Amino acid sequence: MRQAGRHRWPANPRVTALYAAWLGVVQGLTEFLPVSSSAHLILARAFFGWEAEVFGIPFDVACHVGTLLAVLVYFRREVVEMLVAAPAAVMGSADGPARLVHLLGVGTIPVVIVGLTLADLIERALRTPGVTAVTLSLGAVLLLAGERLGSRSRAMETITLREALVLGVAQAAALVPGVSRSGATIVGGMLMRLDRPAAAEFSFFLAMPVMTAAFVYQFVDVRATLAADRGAEIAVGFVAAFFSAAVIVRPFLAFVRRSGFAPFAWYRIVAGAAILALLPTE
Repeated sequence: MRQAGRHRWPANPRVTALYAAWLGVVQGLTEFLPVSSSAHLILARAFFGWEAEVFGIPFDVACHVGTLLAVLVYFRREVVEMLVAAPAAVMGSADGPARLVHLLGVGTIPVVIVGLTLADLIERALRTPGVTAVTLSLGAVLLLAGERLGSRSRAMETITLREALVLGVAQAAALVPGVSRSGATIVGGMLMRLDRPAAAEFSFFLAMPVMTAAFVYQFVDVRATLAADRGAEIAVGFVAAFFSAAVIVRPFLAFVRRSGFAPFAWYRIVAGAAILALLPTE
């Protein structure tokens, strides 16, 4: 496998835009599937020899915002209900949408703590194809365990605050590339006996505040990058991520109801094995 950073992105703006669109599509298609979007971005860059730092974190954040917008549009009714219920949630109400606001607030705490304290260390030490191959395979085992052990009898409305916190810890673990944010929270939900659609949908909802917070935290860097004549590439990545994510949400939920998560687990195992086979032996 070629090493990331060996080749610089070409000066031709049309070719650069194509690369940005490709990474945006990869992000959009894999963000909410339990296969790890960060793993696929790392692997795409490493396999094709694209330099990882040309766009850097601001580009990745813009792609995440594109996928966030797509899921906000898909769940727009529930999002509006939560926004309307937010004042009541702050005042202590625990009914309907206000209760979901409480769950998401509690579930977001772990990833905020871990992200603020360990994100740089994780980025430097663990963002490699080798680590990604291992975590893809381990995540596959956990997905299969969730499918086998979870009774899948509970609806999303039955999640408790304590369970939301545990799912938040699972989401924080997904800062390690290859773990998969959606995969970790879905496995946690199934082990808590949530049915498949409930586990998947709560994973979608739990992503919303985290992705919003990541954009706010990185806004200064994103603005600086836009000012440095990289706005076109970032815009292309954003649009590609938005449309690809918008296309995948409904079919993904329908597939999960029909076939479960085992196919994604086997895909992760095959992908992890292929990556290990392609890694240089030196």
